[in-house]
This record gives sequence, C-alpha cells and structure tokens, in this order.
Amino acid sequence: MGVGSALQGFFGLVWRILEGFRKVLHLVLLLVIFGFILAALHTSIPIVPHTAALIIAPQGELVEQLSGDPVRRAFGEASGGPAPETLLRDVTDAIAAAKTDSRIKLIVLDLDSLGASGLSKLQEIGAAIRDFRASGKRVLSASDSLDQTQYYIAAQAGEVYLDPMGSVSVDGFSYYRMYYKDAIDKLGVDFNVFRAGTFKSFTDQFSRSDMAPSEREETSVWLEALWNAYTQDVTRARSLPAAALNDFVTSQPASLQAVNGDMAKMALQRGLVTALRSRRQVADDLKGLVGEDSDSHSFNSIGMNQYLLAVRGKRVLKSKSDAKVGIVVASGEIFDGHRPPGAIGSESTSDLLRQARYDNAVKAVVLRVDSPGGSEFGSEIILREVQALRKAGKPVVVSMSTYAASGGYYISAAANQIFASPTTLTGSIGVFSFIPTFEHTLEKVGVKVDGIGTTPLAGDLRIDRPLGPVTKQILQASVDHAYAQFLRRVADGRKKSVEDVDKIAQGRVWAGVDAQRIGLVDHLGGLKDATNAAARLAELGADYDVEYIEPELSLREELLMQIRSQAVRIGQLAGIIAPRSDVERMLDPLLEQARIIAQLNDPRGLYAYCWCRDPSTSLKARLGR
Repeated sequence: MGVGSALQGFFGLVWRILEGFRKVLHLVLLLVIFGFILAALHTSIPIVPHTAALIIAPQGELVEQLSGDPVRRAFGEASGGPAPETLLRDVTDAIAAAKTDSRIKLIVLDLDSLGASGLSKLQEIGAAIRDFRASGKRVLSASDSLDQTQYYIAAQAGEVYLDPMGSVSVDGFSYYRMYYKDAIDKLGVDFNVFRAGTFKSFTDQFSRSDMAPSEREETSVWLEALWNAYTQDVTRARSLPAAALNDFVTSQPASLQAVNGDMAKMALQRGLVTALRSRRQVADDLKGLVGEDSDSHSFNSIGMNQYLLAVRGKRVLKSKSDAKVGIVVASGEIFDGHRPPGAIGSESTSDLLRQARYDNAVKAVVLRVDSPGGSEFGSEIILREVQALRKAGKPVVVSMSTYAASGGYYISAAANQIFASPTTLTGSIGVFSFIPTFEHTLEKVGVKVDGIGTTPLAGDLRIDRPLGPVTKQILQASVDHAYAQFLRRVADGRKKSVEDVDKIAQGRVWAGVDAQRIGLVDHLGGLKDATNAAARLAELGADYDVEYIEPELSLREELLMQIRSQAVRIGQLAGIIAPRSDVERMLDPLLEQARIIAQLNDPRGLYAYCWCRDPSTSLKARLGR
C-alpha cells in the first residue's frame, strides 16, 4: 500500500509538472499568435531608402497563381507543409517599377532559393531584366551555386558572381516518365484505355512498358526547341559563342579534370560567370555605391516584397479607371466545379470571366493560361464564358505561360488572339478515357464476382468485373465524339477547316514557336504583349489600367496572408519547420501522378490532358544543386 501511494504520488507530481508545462507553452503560443495579428493589423507602407539596391530573391517555384486556399496555404507554410511559391508577376512588377525609380540604383539577384520553374516564366523575367538594364542601371547576381533554372536568370545580369566554392550545373533538358504495364500485368489489373489522337500519350504509361515511337518523335522536337531557346538566350546574354553552352555540357569531364575538379574555376574559364567572389565580398563592394545599413552593416537595400508594398500602396490611392483590361488567371489542372487558386474549376474560373463581362469598367480581358488540361466538360464550360465575353463586345486575348495544352488549349481556342512564349508547350488536341478493372487481381486471392442484371449494361462499370464489348463500344464512341467536338471548337476559333486542324492535332504537343508556324498561335510574346493587344482591340489608347480579376479575400484570409511570412521565418529560425528532404523530393513525380489521377472528375470520364511537363521542372531540377 505504501509503495502504491509513493508511485501514485510520484506520477501525480510528474503529471502536474507536464500539465503546467503544457499550459505555459499554450500561453506562449497564444501570445505569439496575438502578436502576429497585431503586427498584421498594424501593417504600414514600407519606406524605400533614398539610395538602395533592390534585392530580387524568389522563393520556390515561379507560378502564375499561388496554389491552394489562402487559409490552408498560410497554415501549411507555417508548419513546413507545401513548398514555397513566388508569383511571376511580383518579380516582373518589381523590376518594372524599379526601372524608373530614382531611389533604386541597381538590382541584386539572389537566386539560391529559386526552385524549378517553366522556361517561359524564366524568359518573362529575363525580358524584364533586359528592359531594366536598358535604362543604364546595373544588375548583378551573387550566388553560392547555380542550377540550370537559376543560371538562366543569373545569365541575364550584367555581372554574375559565383562563390569560389560554388558550381554552375547545366546539363540540358530531358523528358522521362514511369510506365506501369509490367506492374499492372503482375497485379492482374485490366486497364481499359480509350483515346482519340495518334500522339495522345497520357495513357501509354498504363498500356506500355516504354515510350511509343510517336511520342518519342514529337517529344524530341519540342525538347530541342526548348533547349535551343535556353542556349540561345544564355549565350546571347553572356556574349558567348553560339555553341558555348553545348560545349560546356559535353566537355565537362575533360574541363573539370584540367582544373583539378574545381567546378567554380571551370565555370569562370568557360565564361559562364564574371568572377569568383563570395556574397560578403560583393556586399562590401556595394557599400560604396548605395551606402551602408547601420543595422545590418551590409549595403542599403530593400527586398522585393517590401518594395512591392511600397510602390503598390501608392497606386491604391489613385482614382478608379473606367477603362480597364482585366486579367483572369487559369492556372493548374482543369476540374469540374469550384476549385481553390492553383487549380482551374469550371465554375470558379467561369465566375471570374462572368465578373469581367458584367463589369462596365473592364473593356477587354486577357486570359492567362498555364494548364496541361483536365476535364473536357470543365473546359467546355469555361470556353462558353469566353464566347459570351466576345458576344458582349469585349475582346479576349489569351496569353499562354508554360503550358496551354489539351484542355488548356481548348479554353483558349475561342479567343480573338492567342499569344504564346516560344517555349510554351501547347496543342495536344486529343481526348482519352480510362477505366481499370480488378477482376483478375481478385481472382489471385480467391475472390470471384457473379450475379445478374436486367440489361447488358447493368453492372458493366463495376471495377470488379470486366468491361463488356457493348460498353467498350460506347466509351470509344464517346471519346471519338469528344475529339470531333474539340476539333470543331479549334476550327471555329482559329478560322480553319476541321480537316486542317485534325492534321496538326492528333494529341501532338508543339512548342510555341512551332505552334505559331502552324496557326495554333497568332503571336509570340509575353503577358505584356497580350495586354497591349487586348487594349488595342478595345480601342483604349494609351490611358488604361490593368486589373487582375481574382476571388476577393475575407479579412481573416488577408490577416493570414500577411502573417504567413512572419510565421514561416520564426518557425525556420526556431527549427520547427524542417526543409523537405531529397527523398521527399524524389517521390514528387510519383505522388504528382497519383494526385492528378485521383482528382480527375469529369462527369463523363472524358479528359483532354497532356502529360507534357516542362523539362525544367523535372526530378533533377527539383533536387537542385
């Protein structure tokens, strides 16, 4: 009895200590959250130093639209969840504003945290940097190391500084994906595939063990187009011979051996960088140009996000214009219904287009498309809203980003004009449907299915029974009809015959430069070019505003968006938020495929989707340096 009482007293004491510790932690957490909210409510417009450098330091992938619900995204990032993202337009807007800002003497590129991003987005930033440099101001890049994505941006600077212990990793583009046929056969799964289009290769991963000759043919064409664009842009920016980058890649073993394995020295000898200097050395040099910050003892500077708050805060005070070009972003896979930002819901995106149609101040619309497609039904719903805008007398211009393929092209077809980057992946005009059945898998473990139906179709779409011949005929007929409708939509929008469209369709993927040549795209250019074209079509002249038409955030969402970055920074400093491991990143391609397939929700099971991922977002690029 005495021993029991002693044990009870001991564990009671431990419990009280732990409970008290829990209450203290709870109180601390509440105080931190309350502090965040007060800080967010007290947000003021930052002051730009009289003389400063603008630091462009994008985090994670460049995107057209931040993905996910704002509330979930804020909590997710604060707990080490989704990888960070940077809005492409934030980068280009900051560079454009700094060009005419007398306080900003130069731009410093800090690219170490930039993740794999589409080449067309990199080209938009490259164009903004070149425009900034045309004003006579300096742009320099200072990095520890540079991967292929990061180096493209760095090369656009007038000065590229690399740490003496760093490296430049450029090795070309590739396109690989997993094929599951052998695994499916071993598991006894019957994958019933129905498609229209010779080059429509999405379902090959279930029905083949290797790349089909037709896919290899088309892929080699657009891969070469993208690599040629990359090498041309980089060698032109660095004033190198046309073959310099290819030579750098192919001769790396011998070049590296010649410098005793010193990768930084190899990059310098090949002209990829200006000099080997540490960040601290570069910072000390800049003090003489823009002065020294007394707090950080580094050069006077302002970060991109703070700078945008300052310059955009002034614009809010302007009177509202009655002549606007509205921009609607369609980014991500296309689904039926409502979807959060970063995915395209037929209803949510249609709502934004409808908002533009009924806003008298919006005279023209730019639809910014960055999508590999998805639900054909969802694509049709969005296309109808584009047609309604044009019927209301409001021109629609499509601006294609990294992808505008399959369903992404479907929603673009009815526009007045289509602009694409030379490296946009587009086309892939084709349709497919697929239904797996598991009757043989079940038989392997002794499970059989039997029964009766009132018609030959009753129970024919059960995943535990084989598809009957009548059902297969129906599904193939539906796919063929959907493909014919896709061709008609493109033919009507592009003012071509169905027969002519069919010749360049068949599910084939085209790079933007080739898409323009065959008439799928009207002009090569970026978002700014498309916006100017929309203004001309609406006869707005030079005096018009540009407004992004997006879902409005509630006060709670606004608060969370403002405190997000503070929470992330504190979490990282405290060691609460751990960086994603390389193993996690290696699983990304498989998890991405599973995610997409699991979410496909077309009501008829018909999809216009292109597995044409930009090779700059491949696994190797995700792993970084």
